[in-house]
Order: sequence, then C-alpha cells, then structure tokens
Amino acid sequence: MREHSLQIRTRKRKAVTTDSRHWMKKYGNLIKGLTVERPEQVWVSDITYVQLNRRWGYLSLITDAYSRKIVGWAFRGDLSAQGCIDALQMALRQRQYPGKGLIHHSDRGSQYCSKGYVDILRSNGIAVSMTENGDPYENAIAERVNGILKAEFDLYTSQSGLRETTGKIRENIRVYNNLRPHASCDYLTPEQAHMRSGALRKRWKPKKYPIVKKEFV
Repeated sequence: MREHSLQIRTRKRKAVTTDSRHWMKKYGNLIKGLTVERPEQVWVSDITYVQLNRRWGYLSLITDAYSRKIVGWAFRGDLSAQGCIDALQMALRQRQYPGKGLIHHSDRGSQYCSKGYVDILRSNGIAVSMTENGDPYENAIAERVNGILKAEFDLYTSQSGLRETTGKIRENIRVYNNLRPHASCDYLTPEQAHMRSGALRKRWKPKKYPIVKKEFV
C-alpha cells in the first residue's frame, strides 16, 4: 500500500487522552511476560481521539488481546470515566466465556483508576492490570488497534457531528471485527479468532533495517 501511495497519511497526535498524575490507586502490570492462549484471557483498553467539525470526540475501546476483537466501545464528547464505563459494560454483556479468568489491562489514566470503573471490574471477578512506566509498548495491542481504525478506516477526523460519527464508528468496528484479517492471528478475522484457542500463528515478519557502516576519520 505504501509503494502505491494507498495509505492514509499519518497525522501527529494533538489531543491528550491520558492523565496519570492523580491521587487514585494505580495497579501493577499483570500481563508482562504473559502468554495469551485463549480469548477473554486479557482485555486491553485505551482512549483515542477523533477530531470533529468543531470539537473533539473521544473513543473508548476494549479489545481482546488474543483475537484482536473489539468487544466494547463508546464514543463521547468528553473525557469523563463514563465513556470507559459504557465500553466496559458493552464488553461484559457480550462475553462468550464468562466462566474463565480475565485480566483487564490499561494505562494509568484517571478514567481506569476511578472507583466506578474498578468496582465494576472487581464485582465481575476481573483482575486489574496497568502499565507501569508510561511506555506505549506496555499497551501495544490497544495502541495498534487505535492505529488501524485511524489509518485504515480514516478515523482521524470527521466532518460530521457526534451522532453521525458514532454511526460511522459502529459500522467501521463491524467491518473490522468481521472482515479484516490479522497477520498476528494467522490471517483470521477477529470474529474467527475469537472462536479459537491455543497459539495462533504469526504471519508477519520483523522488519529488517539496513546496516549503516560508519567511517571514522
């Protein structure tokens, strides 16, 4: 796609969605070094922004780390914890394997540390896990899904209002879950991968960069 100029231009981030400088309790990283072998073993969460015609919109996402399926989402015009709570409640309603242990992983933003959010997790027997060093690689899957929705589904900006953009997001997530294969999931779509268990073959290869030899004078 890059060679034929088919990729959507990457834009610089302009909105801040994470505020980890707060007094609320923060939790340790439970998924560091963990091998994810089944759906609903780990959910990863994040908030990304969409620039609307006269304001910002904020998209809360919950993605299954095994299948890459978006299991919960909400789109609001503010950064309150309610958007994250709405996405979490959607994910809980759609659980397909409720009898198995589940870890919820996110950054240390105030929305995920809020009492309302943590209480819902604990009341459903879900372990709480958070990034520790502010490194985006600690929540890489969530960041990757954000990038796919923006780069492949053109969700950087919207010329419509909040309601119309919500409809666009709903359709894009439906297409993403049902039609877009993932190289990380043996080229299965998220819906297909969500019905599997066990290790999924990784079809991507790490990028190889040319070695630059330095000459010293």
